[in-house]
Amino acid sequence: MTVSTPPPAEPDAAKPRLAARRAVTAATLADGVATIQAHLKTLPNAPGVYRMLDAAGEALYVGKAKNLRRRVNAYTLTGKHPARLLRMIAETTAMEFVVTKSEVEALLLEANLIKRLRPRYNVLLRDDKTFPHILIAADHEFPQLAKHRGARKRPGRYFGPFASAGAVNRTITALQRAFLLRNCPDTVFSSRTRPCLQYQIKRCTAPCVGHVDKAAYANQVEQATAFLSGHSQSVQGRLAADMMAAADQLDFESAARLRDRVKALAAIQAHQDINAETLGDADALAAYQAGGQTCIQVYFFRGGRNYGTRAYFPSHDKQLEMEAVLTAFIGQFYDNKPAPRLVLLSHTLPEAGLIEEALSLNAGHRVGLAVPRRGDKRRLIDHALDNAREALARRMAAGSSQQRLLEGLARALGLEAPPQRVEVFDNSHIAGTDAIGAMIVAGPDGFLKNAYRKFTIKRAIAPGDDYAMMREVLTRRFARAVREDPDKSKGVWPDLVLIDGGQGQLGIAEEVMADLGIVDQPVVAIAKGPDRNAGRERLFVPGRGPFSLEPRDPVLYFLQRLRDEAHRFAIGTHRARRAKQVGRSPIDEIAGIGPRRKKALLLHFGSAREVSRASLKDLQAVDGISGSVAKKIHDHFNPDS
Repeated sequence: MTVSTPPPAEPDAAKPRLAARRAVTAATLADGVATIQAHLKTLPNAPGVYRMLDAAGEALYVGKAKNLRRRVNAYTLTGKHPARLLRMIAETTAMEFVVTKSEVEALLLEANLIKRLRPRYNVLLRDDKTFPHILIAADHEFPQLAKHRGARKRPGRYFGPFASAGAVNRTITALQRAFLLRNCPDTVFSSRTRPCLQYQIKRCTAPCVGHVDKAAYANQVEQATAFLSGHSQSVQGRLAADMMAAADQLDFESAARLRDRVKALAAIQAHQDINAETLGDADALAAYQAGGQTCIQVYFFRGGRNYGTRAYFPSHDKQLEMEAVLTAFIGQFYDNKPAPRLVLLSHTLPEAGLIEEALSLNAGHRVGLAVPRRGDKRRLIDHALDNAREALARRMAAGSSQQRLLEGLARALGLEAPPQRVEVFDNSHIAGTDAIGAMIVAGPDGFLKNAYRKFTIKRAIAPGDDYAMMREVLTRRFARAVREDPDKSKGVWPDLVLIDGGQGQLGIAEEVMADLGIVDQPVVAIAKGPDRNAGRERLFVPGRGPFSLEPRDPVLYFLQRLRDEAHRFAIGTHRARRAKQVGRSPIDEIAGIGPRRKKALLLHFGSAREVSRASLKDLQAVDGISGSVAKKIHDHFNPDS
């Protein structure tokens, strides 16, 4: 049985406003129960996934069941449910179901739907970006050592995941010192005529110019692969033996090079925070709960080495037990990545066997869950628990401070309540070129980076016309909000809009809101003070004269942080766009001219400018350029000829 899927909620959705929810009364609860009972007649006694939907068709909750009829019927027994579930039942106006072949399949589908639909009554993994890996490519005779993120389409060996891009970068640098593998792209490799700086600083053997043959380079690749696969001791022993042999033969130059490689390997292993050589490939997950919040600390071990750690703070109901939060987290965390053969846990899960089966099916190999009681593995879990406890304490302290700042911001600006979602807008350009609009979002938990948005300015705008850029950005942002959430029930509307600018920018924002028929959106502009001095900013609020806050007011510092973060994001996006444009050539715009023909043209003429000036006859003289292709190139650069 298959069913249609409602459109997913916005990934950056905040908690829905209470006013938009149905009040829990005897009548609404009875309506919800009646809705659920209406589906019981046709439900099979089979495994599957169910979705509870609200009046707008949005998913309230996604659950899996070994027996759909029995599980759904449990929701009609309202006397056994806590207030949270009673609210959910009262808001339920429709249900959808998918029957699966097994409970394992239902568990996998449940995790996928939760991540896609983000129902507000489920445990939600807030940040689940793909993790970076190290790739030793296999599509070149001299394989490249590279950082990789995303789908594994390129052939080669992938090692990871690493907790952060910084951890990958540090490891690649250490591997280059130890194994002297190239990290340059194939396009750069093929165009080298002399060794680059990597060769000079002894991080590459320069295969691009023939300083090492295929066999010797293949040996370097083999050693690096063995090291990343967990055979670090044997690799280090072989290098040490080769060093001693070179010294015995009085080849001190080779012995010195091998000594440096051995030292680099020793440095890699010395920087491991936790020694777990016997662990192999494993993840360690430790959960700590306090104040209705949970922190789950994840450690990544591959080949017995620590590839980093990351703390997660899943969103969930405050009354939910630790085991339920951890179970839901595991399903979503491993939904888009294979689990290692061993996952160490801080708590015993009630459905451990089912989860093991689901993870094994998803990973393509046997996955085991274990709660260690003693030894090195227990010490590892204890270490992770300590980190989870400290991370949650820091987050709760920061959240308390953030909430006080939001309360102070509400008082300073005359808002009815502390804003739970603040959107800050800024622009970046150079004389109107490569113009970018940026939006950052902040709330009680700090900056919500998964909600950041960038806007490429599409309309023709006069150089330096910041007003026109801001008008386009705000129009696009709020026209979409009006279109997708007209009744403001999804929580994607901001409680406060902050604009980097003065009275003019505020006027533009007011005009945009009026044009879109938005009458109750708080908007504030913040302008730099005289001589652009921080601490002397002026605030512009509709219906009120410009004013400034006390130079030492914490709310002023908070506003500066918001503005500076928007500025940083806008500048970074603009620079990335410029860098991309700089890297492009006019030849790239010609249809049918691929890398091989582009290279032939540049080698023949020396630059894209000379290609644009070349005659049709000269173009035809280039190897691989036929008469028809030469005419296409000539017509592209000489449209009026």
